Amino acid sequence: MDITKTDEKTVETAPEPKTEGSSEVEAAAAATVEPDAQDKAEPAEPADDASDDDFLEDDFLEDDSLDDDELAAETSTGVGAGGAAVVSAALGAVALTGTWTGKVVSERETLMGQISSQSAPPAQQISEIYGDAWHSTALVNGVFALLALVTAVLVLVLARPDRPVWVRAVALGGAVLGGLGLLLSVGTYFDLFLSLPTTGS
Repeated sequence: MDITKTDEKTVETAPEPKTEGSSEVEAAAAATVEPDAQDKAEPAEPADDASDDDFLEDDFLEDDSLDDDELAAETSTGVGAGGAAVVSAALGAVALTGTWTGKVVSERETLMGQISSQSAPPAQQISEIYGDAWHSTALVNGVFALLALVTAVLVLVLARPDRPVWVRAVALGGAVLGGLGLLLSVGTYFDLFLSLPTTGS
């Protein structure tokens, strides 16, 4: 009885021999498992690509910021040139038409001439009451004309070729008005166009 039981146990626990078919099945299963593991391990590589994209994007943003700064600087410079051109044209027009400052100076000279020439001869009264007032007005207008001319010339010389055409056009108009106003002021101050009236002997 005992011998039979031990034989049955040995028969039951004996390992099954491996056949050629079972080994081929195990090899095929291992081959299918290995590609899956590789596929799962490979997606870690795109991290480098993401970092490169971030780097390129940062460079692009930095370039845009530099371009914005340069554009702002050019815009501010263009606005300044345009404003200076308009100012020169306005000063030139004022030099030709006269200013409130010139009128005040003229009236002051007239009043001073009336006070100082009450007992003076007629020729001196004309010179002090009218001549000095006219010369003062011409002097003030000449100062405005000179400012217009200088401002317009600076705009024309310093303005870049890529500036709008109207900037150079307005500056040129200011230069013409300033030059004409300066010419008239100098002629009036030195009595080149109109001389002071004279009294009979």
